[in-house]
Amino acid sequence: MALSNASQRPVGRALVDQLTIHGVRRIACVPGESYLPVLDALIGSGVEVTVCRHEGGAAMIADAWARATGEPGICFVTRGPGAANAFIGVHIAQQDSNPLILFVGQVDSGLVGRDAWQEIDLGQAFGGLAKAVMTLDQPDRVAEIVSRAFHLAVSGRPGPVVVGLPSDVLALPTTAADAPRAIAVEAGPDPERMSALAAMLEKARRPVAIVGGSRWDEPSRAALHRFAERFELPVATSYRRGSLFDADHPSYAGDLGIGANPRLVARIRAADLVLLLGGRLGEIAAQRYSLLPFPDPGVALVHAHPDPDEIGRLYRPTLAIPASPRRLAPALATLKPPAKRAWAGAAAEAHQDYLDWTQAAPPRPGTVNLGEIFVWLREQLSGDAIICNGAGAYAAYLHRFYRFRGLNAHIAPASASMGYGPPAAIAMKRLHPDRQVLCVGGDGDFLMNGQEFATMIQYELPIIAIVLDNGSYGSIRAAQERQYPGRPIATDLRNPDFCAYARAFGGFGATVERTEDFAEAFRAADASRVAALIHVKLDVEF
Repeated sequence: MALSNASQRPVGRALVDQLTIHGVRRIACVPGESYLPVLDALIGSGVEVTVCRHEGGAAMIADAWARATGEPGICFVTRGPGAANAFIGVHIAQQDSNPLILFVGQVDSGLVGRDAWQEIDLGQAFGGLAKAVMTLDQPDRVAEIVSRAFHLAVSGRPGPVVVGLPSDVLALPTTAADAPRAIAVEAGPDPERMSALAAMLEKARRPVAIVGGSRWDEPSRAALHRFAERFELPVATSYRRGSLFDADHPSYAGDLGIGANPRLVARIRAADLVLLLGGRLGEIAAQRYSLLPFPDPGVALVHAHPDPDEIGRLYRPTLAIPASPRRLAPALATLKPPAKRAWAGAAAEAHQDYLDWTQAAPPRPGTVNLGEIFVWLREQLSGDAIICNGAGAYAAYLHRFYRFRGLNAHIAPASASMGYGPPAAIAMKRLHPDRQVLCVGGDGDFLMNGQEFATMIQYELPIIAIVLDNGSYGSIRAAQERQYPGRPIATDLRNPDFCAYARAFGGFGATVERTEDFAEAFRAADASRVAALIHVKLDVEF
């Protein structure tokens, strides 16, 4: 609630008050001298603070919270090196359409432009990436600036906002009143466009839906399931959006990621109506833009997206529906399906194609078959388990052989940023302490933020990290072999004893060198009730 007659308080205190008004329950940070008044104001505020070992990890934690909740993830870092380290989180949030607010402690306002110690021009550094870059340069504008940041982060296509905090301003007094809580404006579909969609479905013979984007929640996901059931419509998910649709649902057709099922790709190419719901059909989901031609997709295309500026940016739709998933899905669920559907049986066929593609892992070189490990995990983990990962060749096995059943069961960057797994796992365990959380990563991937294993230990988070070690930057090596056969370079890695690494922090460690040993190691890690690491040794050509 806004204060009509705010008493005098330091700007740092007023800023934290704005966070609580806007519903912030947790932040991630690396502390810095440039925002000490904010750190002091956090004491007793009720805001949970997660202190990280690197600003990149802190920004990724905030992004993961935003990804899972649809509300802005909040990260605080210091100027210069801190802001530079946090850049990766801002990039992920922009690419993946997640609302993130990065607060950056800055040099004193009177020193700006003098190349002061650790000074950084936030506008130049983040201006081409963030939705907005602002500076809190006047004490009485604290509520205004924070409110604007929250509104911008969640409006239209959600994304990152960067706010600079000059250190001297944070210590000044202000009598500024609080601003009311920012509420996201959810664009909704108009009846005329929904009627046009119903008419297109009436005429279709081979329709298919592709679901993606952000800000989905349980009600909208359930409504999407009802729509698919009533229309018997095949539904695919775009890259790293697999948990937007239950993999066990009879309409689920699979994931449009790296190494997508050829039958799914063929089905979409043969469709006469494509419903693109919530997402943008970026490069990976579009199979490097080979799935459909552009700008004219050559097929009837319905594109529903919360930001009208994103519609038609790549593909020219036959029907554009500016609408957020939370307003679109309920409207879809109320549409009346045709009495006779020319595509009857297509959903069941597409789902069977998916099951056939993911059922069993084929043999692979070495003594560990990674596909079999993910098959085992899908059979053992509960539907509400959460898997977090970054990027690497291993992820193709995860996407193919694991089946995501619950919303946010998969937390991973569509930008395919390495090092995302450990911070995201921390974020999810802090958000959902009663759910099982796994961090999966390659050897190169994990060590890009492996220092956050210390954060898992510090906050007593019993996360299981599975490190898949083939002694190589595997996806880069594979690309080299395709383009320059027999000439790999700069991809070999000399790795530590990952089990000793885990134990050094006070965690559990186990090594797996054969597929059949994984189950025992996983059960022991789970029973340890501390942060655990399973070191899986793979053949370089796994």
